[in-house]
Amino acid sequence: MLEALEMPFFLHALTAGVLIAAAIGLIGPLTMANRMTFMSGGIAHATYGGVGAAIFFGFSVLAGAAAAAIVAAAIISFIAYRYAHRADTAIGIVWAVGMAAGVIFSDLAPGYNVDLMSFLFGSILAVNVTDLWIMAAFDLIALAVVWFYYYDFTALSFDPVFAKLQGVKTQFLHFLLLGLVAMTVVLSMRLVGLIMVIALLTMPSFSSERFANSLGRMMLLSIALSIIYIITGLFLAYMYDLSSGASVIIVAAFGTIALLLIESMKIKGFSR
Repeated sequence: MLEALEMPFFLHALTAGVLIAAAIGLIGPLTMANRMTFMSGGIAHATYGGVGAAIFFGFSVLAGAAAAAIVAAAIISFIAYRYAHRADTAIGIVWAVGMAAGVIFSDLAPGYNVDLMSFLFGSILAVNVTDLWIMAAFDLIALAVVWFYYYDFTALSFDPVFAKLQGVKTQFLHFLLLGLVAMTVVLSMRLVGLIMVIALLTMPSFSSERFANSLGRMMLLSIALSIIYIITGLFLAYMYDLSSGASVIIVAAFGTIALLLIESMKIKGFSR
């Protein structure tokens, strides 16, 4: 297993895993606290339209995915505020249209492009040095945004009505958060894939909520759990020649179940 550390592609994947874990640990708790999981799913699947368009027209896949993700985030954020009672319908439409557009563009692209599968399900081989620099830059931006707006995000997460009465720009923060989710999805697709990135956004946050008494501590614990899940999943994928995305999600699922059992045992112990 240690021989994997001598391979540049695996070191790239591990570095990317830590960088992705930092973004997921910061953004995931905010997504869950603001009940944006379904919105995030819509953004992730709509991103595939940008991937397909980039392959068909021959420009950067990362740029195409980012553009599609930001557009999807803007549409979903606008409808969620203007037509809240129809937000789920809008998300479903954006979700389906994005995936359909990606499939159509990939069908029209000349030849079969094996990279499409890596965007959907992740690939340990897909990460390059340029991706690492972009991920590191995004982590710094995300950290700066969360640090600057921490108290506003906290107010938005737990009492949006009161936050709005206090002068917090809730609509702006809502779109800003979805924008951060969009970029987290785009940068994670290389390693875990668009299909499964939402599970990774959710599971560490869900577990950390049970062992943290503040949003900040929840983020720190979520980052730690994300690092553990991703690194363990990558080693599992390397050892048994599995999809990196699927391996990470299975590890995260087992970790989440284990932590829930530990919490349950802890509660029972106190009740006695």
